[in-house]
Amino acid sequence: MPLLYLSLYFKQHRAEYYRLLDLVRAEGDWEMWLDFFLEGVEDTASNAVRTAQRLVALFKEDRDRVQALERVGTNALRVLNALCERPIITLNEVARRANISFPTATKGINGLLTLGIARELTGQRRNRVFTYDRYLAILNEGTEPL
Repeated sequence: MPLLYLSLYFKQHRAEYYRLLDLVRAEGDWEMWLDFFLEGVEDTASNAVRTAQRLVALFKEDRDRVQALERVGTNALRVLNALCERPIITLNEVARRANISFPTATKGINGLLTLGIARELTGQRRNRVFTYDRYLAILNEGTEPL
């Protein structure tokens, strides 16, 4: 993923990217290009650390919310952990990843739906797909088309 974010940095600074590449081609000025590249690496790394910190905080906050539910308990935490591993997931995959039965996975995901942690995407009764929207929103910040 870091290379993807570095390419995003280049895209966001497209004019400077091409200007410096032109300087390398025309004048052999590699120093300015390397400075630009290293600034991109530093910026990308700093953003990745901030994103990771925000995700850790989100996971903790949502675990605390799940633990506050009296009837959902441990199985909902297992379902949440499965969503942390894979933020777009089916119930079969939840059951497999959490090592719980399909009915238990259904009960756990329903608890997460009630809390607004998970959202169902398909609108169907069978073969439903769920998403952890706040997780995906954090990952997608800054990647919107320019």
